[in-house]
Amino acid sequence: MACKEIVQKPGGFKECILANNAEPGFKVHLNCSFVYAKQKILKRHMERDNLKSVLLGGIATLLLACNSNTEKPESMATDKEKIKQEIQAKEDSFAALYNSGETRSIGYYADDAITYFQNRPPLVGKPAIVEFLKSDLASNTNTISFKTNEVFPSNDGNMVVEIGYYKVTDSTNTLINSGNYMVLFEKRDGRYVCLRDMSASDLPAQ
Repeated sequence: MACKEIVQKPGGFKECILANNAEPGFKVHLNCSFVYAKQKILKRHMERDNLKSVLLGGIATLLLACNSNTEKPESMATDKEKIKQEIQAKEDSFAALYNSGETRSIGYYADDAITYFQNRPPLVGKPAIVEFLKSDLASNTNTISFKTNEVFPSNDGNMVVEIGYYKVTDSTNTLINSGNYMVLFEKRDGRYVCLRDMSASDLPAQ
């Protein structure tokens, strides 16, 4: 059924005059308001599809971001292991200097360091710490060693907390003392220096 002619009528209606092969005088009235409403519905569906596309794009972006974040712990673990090795090397160097009786070239402590030895007030500043070590080494024949067990670096790696184990043996390699220690390091001029440290013996009190 085809319209031969469409005639505008009052009230928003259009009249369809059918082609010659239709029944004579047959007319169809079209409600323009209904057609417009249908167009709005179709437009709304298109807008909804566009919104879905935007949402799906956002979800895909989030998934990519999550996948990239899951790769970070591996690189951070590698950096942490590198820092641990650097701190262990620093502890080994300090132990070697201490065991040799050398204190003048100790670069372990920062100038504003504070160390908390057992059974005495804190030693404030590198000069006070070095002076204490000198007096301790005057009659010392023991050997000390340090083992870095854990490190907790800041996000930028400039600050590191170390947890380690120390051991002191005499000339016959007999255990004299052992225990645990904590050190706070800060990177200054490209190298770590000790800002704070303290230790506690794990041997029974005598």
